[in-house]
Amino acid sequence: MDDQLQSFINEIQRLFPRIMRYLEAEASRELIGLEVTPSQMNALFALYGVPNLPMGELAEQLGLTESAATRLVDRLINMNLVRRERDDQDRRVVRVRLSSYGKQLAELVFERRQAQFSRFAERLDQKSRDALIFGLSELLNVFGILEQESKSSKK
Repeated sequence: MDDQLQSFINEIQRLFPRIMRYLEAEASRELIGLEVTPSQMNALFALYGVPNLPMGELAEQLGLTESAATRLVDRLINMNLVRRERDDQDRRVVRVRLSSYGKQLAELVFERRQAQFSRFAERLDQKSRDALIFGLSELLNVFGILEQESKSSKK
């Protein structure tokens, strides 16, 4: 392994845990008083703006098995945050949508998150913001490629 690659790996290993701790702390702060967990909020965000998401697609977006997503949706139904319905065309398909309360909650957290990101974005110049977006987009692309490779190797 060349020195530049090793230096990059060392820096990523130094930075990512600190970034993750910050993001997790911010996620906890934005949920204060709302009585939802981060994973429940992720599900609400996945459903936000999507009229009726099939359960399988929700599970995939959340990185969960369908049975784990079903348990999560069951808890959200009990909290009056989502509704589950059978598809009119294909009764085997289960669709999930936000309740009006779930939509209000998602909007509230979205506004809190918007304020949080505004606070940090204001402290970066445009060149740094552009570089960050570019780098994170490239990282997500690589994650997608690695995920596809992993799925292909399991077949």
